[in-house]
Amino acid sequence: MGNNTIKEIRKKDVAGLRAELVALRKEQFNLRMAAASGQPARPDQHGKVRRNIARVKTVLNELGRQKSAGSKA
Repeated sequence: MGNNTIKEIRKKDVAGLRAELVALRKEQFNLRMAAASGQPARPDQHGKVRRNIARVKTVLNELGRQKSAGSKA
């Protein structure tokens, strides 16, 4: 779940990507709760988690488009 590169993300299957997305959303929630409760913030982590979520969602959308394009042909 750490610093995923797009190559590492593309190696995963759809189920793995969805599990990764859930884990990233939980981490994002925990970071928000920590910031709201006044705990020492890790501001660099907010952006990293947000970008990783975007990467995973991008790959999921690409896989979905490939699947739908394959079924139309």
